[in-house]
Amino acid sequence: MAEGSGRDAAAAVVVDEETRGVLQRIASSAKAQVRQVLRARIVLAAADGAGNAGIARRLAVSVNTVRKWRGRFAERGLEALKDAARSGRPRRYDDLVRVAVVAAATGIPIGPAATWTHAAIADQVADTAFAPISSSQVGRILADLDLKPHKVRGWLTRHGTASIVAALDVSTG
Repeated sequence: MAEGSGRDAAAAVVVDEETRGVLQRIASSAKAQVRQVLRARIVLAAADGAGNAGIARRLAVSVNTVRKWRGRFAERGLEALKDAARSGRPRRYDDLVRVAVVAAATGIPIGPAATWTHAAIADQVADTAFAPISSSQVGRILADLDLKPHKVRGWLTRHGTASIVAALDVSTG
């Protein structure tokens, strides 16, 4: 069956020069995620007119993978190549605990420590928000917010955590 007809008709991929440049940077990047590089290579090959089976053979993936990313790009462009949000389990900790973690992480460490550790933040949150939280959960919250308190010697915009937590207690109570 011809590629442009019937059930296996491939989605047409048209890429302008700017988008092609972005895709080529991703495809040749040493620091990009492997899945992003693969998706960019699939789209570039599709834009060059290659068929799904040929792209699948060349990149050692299934035809369904090529069809999926080619179709998503054809429908929504570059944004479609990003990972979709996953459903997963509902949050165990509410916004109050998350704010308490941020408040502790952006405040001055207690005691002789020069920087915060996840365990120290967990202890601080347990004292201020009355929510037992593990150090690994603190790490996940900070990673989600892209906060790295262990790399910071001081924050310019924070004066302490007590006022933030007190304000949260008033607003939620």
